[in-house]
Amino acid sequence: MKIILLGRTWTVALFWLAATVGGAADEPADFDKDIRPILKNRCARCHSGHKRKGGFSIDSRAAILKGGESGPGAVPGQSAKSHLIKLVTSTDADERMPSKSKPLTPAQIARLRAWIDDGLAWPKGFSFTQWQRAPMAPRVVELPPGDPKENPVDRLVRAYWKKRGSPKNLKPADDRTFARRVWLDLVGTLPPPKELDAFVRKRAPGKRAQLVDRLLADKPAYAGHWLTFWSDMLRNAYRGTGFIDGGRKQITQWLYSALHTNLPYDRFVRELISPANGSEGFIKGIKWRGQVSAAQRPEMQAAQNIGQIFLGTNLKCASCHNSFINHWRIDDTWAMASVFAEKPLEIFRCGEASGRHAPPAFLYPELGSIDPKAPRAKRLAELALVLTDPKNGRLPRTMVNRFWAALMGRGIVEPVDDMDQPPWDADLLDWLAADLAGHSYDLKRTLRLICTSRVYQMRASKLPAKIANPFIFRGPMTRRMSAEQFLDAVCALTRTSPGKLAAKITGPNAAPSVRASLVNDDPLSRALGRPNREQVVTQRDSLATTTQALELTNGTTLDAKLKAGARFWMGRAGKNAAGLAGQIYLEALGRAPSQEEARIAVGVLGQPVSSQGIEDLLWIVTMLPEFQLIR
Repeated sequence: MKIILLGRTWTVALFWLAATVGGAADEPADFDKDIRPILKNRCARCHSGHKRKGGFSIDSRAAILKGGESGPGAVPGQSAKSHLIKLVTSTDADERMPSKSKPLTPAQIARLRAWIDDGLAWPKGFSFTQWQRAPMAPRVVELPPGDPKENPVDRLVRAYWKKRGSPKNLKPADDRTFARRVWLDLVGTLPPPKELDAFVRKRAPGKRAQLVDRLLADKPAYAGHWLTFWSDMLRNAYRGTGFIDGGRKQITQWLYSALHTNLPYDRFVRELISPANGSEGFIKGIKWRGQVSAAQRPEMQAAQNIGQIFLGTNLKCASCHNSFINHWRIDDTWAMASVFAEKPLEIFRCGEASGRHAPPAFLYPELGSIDPKAPRAKRLAELALVLTDPKNGRLPRTMVNRFWAALMGRGIVEPVDDMDQPPWDADLLDWLAADLAGHSYDLKRTLRLICTSRVYQMRASKLPAKIANPFIFRGPMTRRMSAEQFLDAVCALTRTSPGKLAAKITGPNAAPSVRASLVNDDPLSRALGRPNREQVVTQRDSLATTTQALELTNGTTLDAKLKAGARFWMGRAGKNAAGLAGQIYLEALGRAPSQEEARIAVGVLGQPVSSQGIEDLLWIVTMLPEFQLIR
């Protein structure tokens, strides 16, 4: 055994010697498999995009050949004479690259040598900083040929599938599945059993569109549900950091009213940026207690949040330095932040004062300018108008993409906060965006278009473990309920309240009932993914976690609701365990139990029916994937 280990040790030593001193490895290096990961993961942070330490960039083959302050980076065919190899094999800690990091492995160095000796092959057009900038202007899209009465979404997706290949399973979801899906998607609650049964039995050909219209017309239910979506994005919380000393203000009353009245989206945006009465909490941001980074001052928060929410772009990286992930420079971000300040802000780079000041300016000057000499209130009004200018096609594109992701499980552009990425179908994205802008920014119209399409009404597929690249759209994906949807569903089943009202809505648009979106978070909702709203959250994680499993099995919040629910159902149980099981299944799942389910449920309920048995059955049905998933 000793001899074998010694042999392995000498093999490693000889390999190291060959990699650091000798010539190229025999096997040719593959750029995508071998070279790109090394350059991207070990070199790009300091030598790509805006960052070019020592003047050296790896963005392209030409940049590597050109090199930096020390001369050419590589000599094709001669790795031994290449400065790049000299740096990665240096024994001088001050010279060796990557600096302040682990050295490359012998295998990685061997691959680099082989790549250079083979001529430094480079894919045509490839760059480590392929910072695409999506078109800004709106684009008119002609609908593909088809029946003028057909939903435009279906015509566009069918044309897309004609090019890409249609999915194998194009069957529509059954009426019960569709009704449950659209109820949860549009108003966030389970369909009442009687209404669900009436819908399933109805034979009118347009009944699905009629249901969509009826749900969208339910203003309190619609507002109560979509309040969650917007509160996540606009950081609208009811307690937490900033509320103790007045360094933060909620916008619940304004937001609920805007949703209740279906405020046109362009006006919605303008009132948030150039504040109307009750909306000023958004740009006020969070005044953090204690000493914080300059990149987190309230004016910078406003710039970052507006970029992310309304324009689908990330300014956070470019708040400290020129961005490593997109085209934004630090000057761009600080100029945008200065719009919200009383005077031009001094630029801080990585927390250090630069001595330079950024005059107020909008991110996309082609849309319009901001008068740097105007008072703050006027600058905000100018920004609101520039951002919602009809020439800004990015605003409606970002919005319809968020709706598509919310209803289908994945955006037309992903990530939804990086609208410079290519859409899987530009025609669909641009048509929906132009339709939103062309119809007075009516958000409910866009939701109706999507939900009345045959595409939305298809059977949902399981969320794949890995998304293919390039992504091919094959219909809606199965999603998990949000924390608020789960709580509202459990509360309806157990006849309990989601909690103590935290955000009271007054006036003509007052909420008639307590929804989970209007109460403070608790251990259960936090475990299920409700954020603290100190950061912008545009999508919640749909993956289950250990914390969620523990809270759902051992948490006191859910346990208390199940106990209260057991007391309610016990008063209606009588001696008929089978009838009680049927009622619970109908309310929870929108269907009667199967014969086997009924047999098990009766056994759980006990003879005679016990309170503990009811509690156990309520827990069982709420833990079913059928209950927790939107299919």
